[in-house]
Amino acid sequence: MAAKRAERLVNLVIALLSTRQYVTAARIRAIVPGYEADDGSERADEAFKRMFERDKAELREMGVPLETGRTSAFDTEDGYRIARADYELPEIRLTGEEAAAVGLALRLWESAQLAGAAHSALVKLKAAGIDVDTSRAIPLQPRLDAGEPAFEPCYAAARDRRLLEFGYQRPDEDVPARRRVQPWGVVAWHGRWYLVGQDLDRAAPRVFRLSRVVGTPKATGPANAFEPPEGLDLAEVVAGQVTGEEQLVVVRARPGTAIGLRRHATPLGPADDGDDRLQLRTTEPGRLADQLAAYGSDVLVEAPTEVRDAVITRLTRLAAMGVPA
Repeated sequence: MAAKRAERLVNLVIALLSTRQYVTAARIRAIVPGYEADDGSERADEAFKRMFERDKAELREMGVPLETGRTSAFDTEDGYRIARADYELPEIRLTGEEAAAVGLALRLWESAQLAGAAHSALVKLKAAGIDVDTSRAIPLQPRLDAGEPAFEPCYAAARDRRLLEFGYQRPDEDVPARRRVQPWGVVAWHGRWYLVGQDLDRAAPRVFRLSRVVGTPKATGPANAFEPPEGLDLAEVVAGQVTGEEQLVVVRARPGTAIGLRRHATPLGPADDGDDRLQLRTTEPGRLADQLAAYGSDVLVEAPTEVRDAVITRLTRLAAMGVPA
């Protein structure tokens, strides 16, 4: 499914879930981003009708309980709504890995422009006099990860297939270099965000760590200016280009602690003292040592010795500064 169509369907579902009233097709056309604008022409009307009919059919095929009806006897045409009671799922129990995946998806949702468009649709519903159930609405507060300010413009450029220009500061360079890239996508790998695309100046695929992007990336040129390679696996590209030999690190964590660490760890079972043994994979042991030190006495490194010593060094330095671990 095309990205823009997926956005439109998500926005449509959110709008219809957030009201007890039936919303007419004309109102949906006006409030949900992505539909053909009403310019008074027959061509635009036909385009909207075809698009809306496809969207309704697709939602119903996916099992979304889309209802048709009228709010009162004075309504002159049918409208649409989604019965929340029929749409909501029962309580779901997730494993640690599944919960981490859902958390990552939520961060993507909150970072992307989807939330802003959906919120705009709800504002228009309220302005039109439609009863919006704000007490039970889906939380749509847009949020961008403060550690990766380049995420949203890179994501948007990749989604729209637009050329992207930005400054990039490598550790071995004194000043940022200007890069012109056809962005194929943004992916998380080993706890970091990367942009993958075709570097136009180097005429080759390249991987860019978002934390090294300087300033705000700028999208230029028309949309749909290029197509990513068929069968592209972003994580595979990153794994092939990011240097650093992977290391296995074994730690002990007190039960009920280090929740964030557990999301990326493989459980090894309980230790003799009742602590949980976890295995972590990293290509950046120094960065992992920083993370482990932040858990203080809740986490103990078993192996390798280099990582354990690095954590001890960091904790010793914090203790000398009077900072509690």
